[in-house]
Amino acid sequence: MKMTMDSSIAETGLGALKGVWNAGVAVFRGVPYAVPPVGQRRFAAPEPVTPWQGLHAAVSDGPIAPQPSSRLRAAMGDFERPQDEDCLTLTIWTPAPDGKARPVLVWLHGGAYMSGAGSLDWYDGATLVRDGDIVVVGVNYRLGACGFLAHPEIGPANGGLRDQQAALAWVAAHIGAFGGDPAAVTLMGQSAGGGSIAFLLTDPTARPLFRRAIVESAALNPPLAAAKAAARAERLGELLGITDAGRALAQRLRAVPIAALLEAQGKLVRELAGEDSLALPFGPVAAGDAPRSQHYLEAVASGAEGKEILIGCVREEMHAFYAADPAMTGLDAATLARRSAAITGDAQTIETYRRRRPDGNAMDWLADLATDYRFSLPSQRLAALIAGRGGAVWRYRFDWAPPQSKFRACHCIELPFVFGNFPAWREAAMLAGGDPVEMQSLSAAIKRSWINFVRDGTPQHAGVPSWPSLGEAQGAVLHFDRTIRLEGGSA
Repeated sequence: MKMTMDSSIAETGLGALKGVWNAGVAVFRGVPYAVPPVGQRRFAAPEPVTPWQGLHAAVSDGPIAPQPSSRLRAAMGDFERPQDEDCLTLTIWTPAPDGKARPVLVWLHGGAYMSGAGSLDWYDGATLVRDGDIVVVGVNYRLGACGFLAHPEIGPANGGLRDQQAALAWVAAHIGAFGGDPAAVTLMGQSAGGGSIAFLLTDPTARPLFRRAIVESAALNPPLAAAKAAARAERLGELLGITDAGRALAQRLRAVPIAALLEAQGKLVRELAGEDSLALPFGPVAAGDAPRSQHYLEAVASGAEGKEILIGCVREEMHAFYAADPAMTGLDAATLARRSAAITGDAQTIETYRRRRPDGNAMDWLADLATDYRFSLPSQRLAALIAGRGGAVWRYRFDWAPPQSKFRACHCIELPFVFGNFPAWREAAMLAGGDPVEMQSLSAAIKRSWINFVRDGTPQHAGVPSWPSLGEAQGAVLHFDRTIRLEGGSA
């Protein structure tokens, strides 16, 4: 790495990149980390970029992965960005590209493996950089069919996950030019991004690329069986009017215009949607049969050995999905029973949740059930498995919500607090009615916890109560709310 007199230029092993300064933070946008996956490379594994000559301008965001509108836009707000399959880029925020070895935070966005981007204003890393003297990297990766379609004739499965790993490899090789330490990388992901971290922990080639992990509201579903994924690829072909099989099917799918592919993807999603609205049509795929949930979590816990893990959820995850859904109004007993069976395997499980919230309604009961079975319980089990192996793991829950909000403490509501960039979330209905002073105070506490974890491997700091790891106190959970409190924690 060479140093340069221009403080907005980073000299990487691939060539020079020129960023921009913004409020004391150097930002590099649209940084390519892999060859564009276009044309015949649509479903291929990512390949490293080749060195370039001259100065590469990294002053504007590249396109985001082709995607439909987010299904959580009613709660989070919406965004419009240019979309293109040439999307494998990074956004890097740093105090300075000065060669110092600062801790690095790499961000994997959520979106059910079908929407989102690491370059969105929602995930601007500048506040974390200024507050923590760290480097933040946002990753754009392939989504939906482009990133997760799997078939023996198409090529290696899990293209989107391979993109994430390629981004981590790029960080390992080049983040030093941006003032980051490649040996001190924390991988942070929410929802599908957290699920991605879980899968990467099971991959022996990915594990060495990061030291710590922050797993927020993760989709911890076991990977899809290879045979089922192949059947979905063939059904996608049928929806596109492709009757070819084998290699011919793969060739036709590579040539389909992206707009037509997205339209057929939407049809497939609607076909697969049943009583369990969080069933994912795309996502990680197993090499063979799908592992049982417990076996998968055990594999993730094994992969977490030697790493510090911060993991948690929000109190009412599913209200982000249900509160604005007309189908959730006036649910009758039969529908509740069917949905309970689809999610838990037992139609009567819903009765437990009816008793727990006697003043609630049918949507509340179903949302509480789905929050537990899709988010809270898998997160608790994984944390316990990691602690049982002697691992350093801390649990949290985010409970804050605006008074009278129909979305309550819903999926994604912690993100504005973690990134500390409330202006970017001004259209987020889930924050409407919140007290700005209260929100800034809570954001300061959670940011400091996350920054301390990135820097030192522990989220403890003076602004929160004593927060033991699960190895130090079984069942300990720190609750972030108007009052931050520790629950449980028997030694």
